[in-house]
Amino acid sequence: MAGAVQRVATFLQGVREEMRLVSWPTREDVFGSSLVVLVGVVLLAAYISVCDVVLSHTTKLFLK
Repeated sequence: MAGAVQRVATFLQGVREEMRLVSWPTREDVFGSSLVVLVGVVLLAAYISVCDVVLSHTTKLFLK
């Protein structure tokens, strides 16, 4: 059991060392990337909504 605890402790120490080496993004980078994703999601939602309305009206015309 002590060996397992030692392996976990060694693993966590390695994780901590690797996390120090990570190049973390700045607040501005995160904000800019989030803004791009948000705009993309809004545009995609608008496109899907327009397609839905057009296809709905087209289907209603054919079913009359």
